[in-house]
Amino acid sequence: MSGKFYFFFMKNFALIGAAGYIAPRHMKAIKDTGNKLVAALDKNDSVGIIDSYFPHAAFFTEFERFDRHISKMQLEKDLYLDYVSICTPNYLHDAHIRFALRQGADAICEKPLVLNPWNIDALQKIESDSGKKIFTILQLRLHPSIIALKKQIEKGPKDKIYDIDLTYLTSRGNWYYTSWKGDESKSGGIATNIGVHFFDMLTWIFGEVQQNIVHLNTHDRAAGLLVLQNARVRWFLSINEEVLPKEIAQKGQRTYRSLKIEGTEFEFSGGFTDLHTSAYQDILDGNGFGLNSTRQAIEIVHDIRNASRSPIKEDYHPFVKKPISKHPFKSDK
Repeated sequence: MSGKFYFFFMKNFALIGAAGYIAPRHMKAIKDTGNKLVAALDKNDSVGIIDSYFPHAAFFTEFERFDRHISKMQLEKDLYLDYVSICTPNYLHDAHIRFALRQGADAICEKPLVLNPWNIDALQKIESDSGKKIFTILQLRLHPSIIALKKQIEKGPKDKIYDIDLTYLTSRGNWYYTSWKGDESKSGGIATNIGVHFFDMLTWIFGEVQQNIVHLNTHDRAAGLLVLQNARVRWFLSINEEVLPKEIAQKGQRTYRSLKIEGTEFEFSGGFTDLHTSAYQDILDGNGFGLNSTRQAIEIVHDIRNASRSPIKEDYHPFVKKPISKHPFKSDK
């Protein structure tokens, strides 16, 4: 952290989606940057974590009462929101961003910002009309190791095409398919839900998409070949524990992440603790990642979701052909 805080210009935040997995990172970021959470909303009331950061924040389980409270703050106390942080299910991001801007606040939204590219077009008009800003959390762009990699690639040969293998396996149980995450219309599917930040990182470093080939797209796995300006990326994403490497499963680990560049493992497993705080500080410093920053990654996952499968002939991720049992509650598309 730079140590540059805003204690004398404390900003007022509201948070939508306070009971979600990622919400505590946003609460911590608001507190660490010297600001105040004045109101929070979630339909679930398992939000005791708020006590660790902002025990005096107003909390609501109904949107209507939350909305009324924000209006009363403005009318009766002359207290206005500066930012609304959004940690809700993916399909609700668009609506909650619009709510933030209607309140005269900037929006800080978890990724994916929206599910479809045309949603960005509509938000750009609303952003322009309102005079407020929409930011998304692309924390991998702030990771020291990834920043160093980007600088290294920029110093290398301009016409070099790097061979990359991306593997991200994060095992999920049966609950996943009951939750909104298991509903593609709400989450955007595997590539959107767990892969969008990796696609953003790779295009940020290796350039624009030239070709997007999909070899596999099921309820629990997705894979393909992403041809970028300076890289050919064989990627594989999964929430199925059966595809974990044997040595990882034997250790009792349920997550495996690997990024190999020219056959060499790129290590970036550490350094994630304060990246949300860094993202918030970046926004408060007048920077942050806006709508155009996230467009390419949204286009990638949208195209994956809607693509026809290509034959698995060559240049495919080796995990594509790993044999697994079908999930009892879901079938392949």
